[in-house]
Amino acid sequence: MTKSDVPVICLDGPSGVGKGTICLAVAKKLGWHILDSGSLYRITALQVSRDFPEQAINTLDESQLADIAKNLSVSYVEKNNELVIFLGEEDITQLIRNEEIGSIASQVAAISPVREALLARQRAFLTEPGLIADGRDMGTVVFPKAVLKIYLTASAEERAQRRYKQLKDKGIDANLSSLVEELRIRDDRDMNRKTAPLKPALDAIIIDTTELDIKQVTNEVMHWVSQRVA
Repeated sequence: MTKSDVPVICLDGPSGVGKGTICLAVAKKLGWHILDSGSLYRITALQVSRDFPEQAINTLDESQLADIAKNLSVSYVEKNNELVIFLGEEDITQLIRNEEIGSIASQVAAISPVREALLARQRAFLTEPGLIADGRDMGTVVFPKAVLKIYLTASAEERAQRRYKQLKDKGIDANLSSLVEELRIRDDRDMNRKTAPLKPALDAIIIDTTELDIKQVTNEVMHWVSQRVA
């Protein structure tokens, strides 16, 4: 089987819609590899914040940011039904999930040289027997010939509520109205950026998860997998 024959399923959608959880569930069912593309931007954002702690993104040279993206040492390990992310030898799974890093990641993702630097790296994850790719432009840019493209969506209020519960369960203080506003700002930035804006692929299956739980969404995705994947 050549690389072009390896099947890929894309799950795209905005922040907080549950893409990562669904991707991991589907990947485990199929025994396929997983790509959390959003984490690559968050990892880049984390490294940028460490390398330039006092500088705003828009004051940095784009080539500097692209170099950071190119030279990240990233690996993924599935452990206890969760995706563990390493930067070198450091487990950064939780570090990259805070709202500050998410905001920086959204800004970084709008920079063309950074996206170009990460494009080849994302495509390199495509190996046998198949790949489940989670992101915002997997089906539109990274894997336009994917055998199946799913676009997950949900209201900003519902996504904020889910995030609020996650933070509270971890003992982290959070403000629900602030989370809603942050998601709306991020959505606007992601949907209106010039490079690879967030939008469903023309041939994507759109699933609104606002009223659905994880099991229901997973079952819906697996239904389409059975229809599209040989």
